[in-house]
Amino acid sequence: MARRAREPGTGTAEPLVPAHPTLPALRAAARECRACPLWERGTQTVFGAGSPHAEVMLVGEQPGNEEDLTGAPFVGPAGRLLDRALAEAGIDRSTAYVTNAVKHFKWEPRGKRRIHQKPSPGEVRACHPWLAAEIAVVRPRSLVCLGATAAQALLGRTFRVTVHRGELFASPLAPILMATVHPSSILRAPDDAARRTELARFVEDLARLADALRSGRAGAEELPAPP
Repeated sequence: MARRAREPGTGTAEPLVPAHPTLPALRAAARECRACPLWERGTQTVFGAGSPHAEVMLVGEQPGNEEDLTGAPFVGPAGRLLDRALAEAGIDRSTAYVTNAVKHFKWEPRGKRRIHQKPSPGEVRACHPWLAAEIAVVRPRSLVCLGATAAQALLGRTFRVTVHRGELFASPLAPILMATVHPSSILRAPDDAARRTELARFVEDLARLADALRSGRAGAEELPAPP
């Protein structure tokens, strides 16, 4: 049973997290989350999905427009690009678990379109108990932070993907931890040539992770200490 929830918008989802969580129980509890104001904008909570015993857990920033409408993570353009990159790197997405640091779509209207807005640090903190519970239940061998929001949600606000991209770290969160770009950043590249280059780099990052999983080795580096 979930602990007693706080009033809407009080800053943390922690009281809603079941005392003895499973993925189905977490998903059901998250549908009622009102820990931050984003529930008022989103169509629905978009919880993680995938294998409950995944070797690889991939964490993005937040659901996008298609995810918000369908209720499933990584099903839009960025998700389709992620599928392609995982396949090229030799990682079977059907055996992975995908989720986001924030479970509601934050957007602003622009004509008839809903345009993505970056979640605030407070919104990320409010949602963090869901992500922490997912990691604790799945216990993945490897954890991949896709983009700065996911990396800083798990590793602290001083962590820089631009500095540590593609490095394999040893972490209390998982034996192997990697941070790389979010696939949406590849879609925003200025032209086809740039997109091909960035996709190749992304696949290279994921292939490095796949090699480590096949070899059975853990992350070789300690996580950088905050300055």
